[in-house]
Amino acid sequence: MRKILVISLFTLSFGILSAQSPIDSLKDVAMSVEGEQKVKALNELFRAYQEADPVTALGYTREALNLATEIGDKKGMAASYNNLGVSYRQQGAIDKALEYYINSLKIYEELDNKEGIATLKNNIANIYSIKKDFGLAVSYLEQSYALFTQLQDKKKIVGSMNNLGNLNSDLQLFEKAMRYYSEAYQLSQQEGMKFADPLTNLGNIYFKQGNYQRAVEFYNKALDIEKENNNKLGMLSILTNIGATYTKAQMPKPALEYLKEAEKLAEELQAFSYLPNILRSHADILYQQGKSKEAYETILKYDSLREKIYGEESTKKIAQMELVLTFAEKERELQLLQKEGKIQTLELRNTRLFIVMIILGGLMLIGGFNLYFMSNKKKLL
Repeated sequence: MRKILVISLFTLSFGILSAQSPIDSLKDVAMSVEGEQKVKALNELFRAYQEADPVTALGYTREALNLATEIGDKKGMAASYNNLGVSYRQQGAIDKALEYYINSLKIYEELDNKEGIATLKNNIANIYSIKKDFGLAVSYLEQSYALFTQLQDKKKIVGSMNNLGNLNSDLQLFEKAMRYYSEAYQLSQQEGMKFADPLTNLGNIYFKQGNYQRAVEFYNKALDIEKENNNKLGMLSILTNIGATYTKAQMPKPALEYLKEAEKLAEELQAFSYLPNILRSHADILYQQGKSKEAYETILKYDSLREKIYGEESTKKIAQMELVLTFAEKERELQLLQKEGKIQTLELRNTRLFIVMIILGGLMLIGGFNLYFMSNKKKLL
């Protein structure tokens, strides 16, 4: 599986982070600030949890979106929409991801926020690339790259170069793709960034070319970086790739070891979009071992799971997670109202009284209509 740069927004420096872990400090910030600062903290918590715990990350950015909408924080809304797009893309629901990305882009264009515009055009380009609409993918990615260059954002320039390499790889322009990946990795090294994606993608090209030894070499270098970064999604992608590489090289023992580790991690992260590739490699191993029946049954599981993940099931799954989060939010709102005391109680009583009066008035109108109708009916008889 290739690696793309999907950008989340709001990398913050609050100036009050202590000796606690960064995540604990961010939680303290989110509890202690209000308004736009709270939105920023919640979106930064999304970024902190995005790769290690995607479900928790989704909860934070949902909370950020609700608060940003309530207070009219457009920049916060745009960042939250982008982050929701990231969550959907990770689950394989790419059409829903695209919808959120477009909503975010519209807001950033209203705000004339060049960083936001560049970020969203990058992420939209990734979706079109996945959908094999390379014309739109190239257009959006070139616009994004130009804006990041104008802003002199080295980290995101590295990501854009990596994604340009992906596009050229999709178009079978492997030499050009490898130049982009190499330049991206060299720039990341110069800037002191631990960025594994270009190495993973170089491994992918060697894999496509059948040079499995070189592919594994680059994958292992990338895996070391992702372990150092504690990027579990990155580790999952590379473990899957190494398993597939050993499968193609007809080395079933190491292949199964990596695939089992990848499957366990996919379940832990609920990153189910990785499971079809793992199953496909399992099927290939079974076929190599002469177990044709088991291989066929595994392929059927692969087809079924792929349909569920890339069809409606993925969107339903996230919708269910969002529903649980919504109920939790409503419960917190109810608890807050209960704490606020007599004013809310009085307002609730007045509301109930108003509703009762409307119902009584309606019953009286219905009663009057019935009397009039019965009276006219008797005259007709």
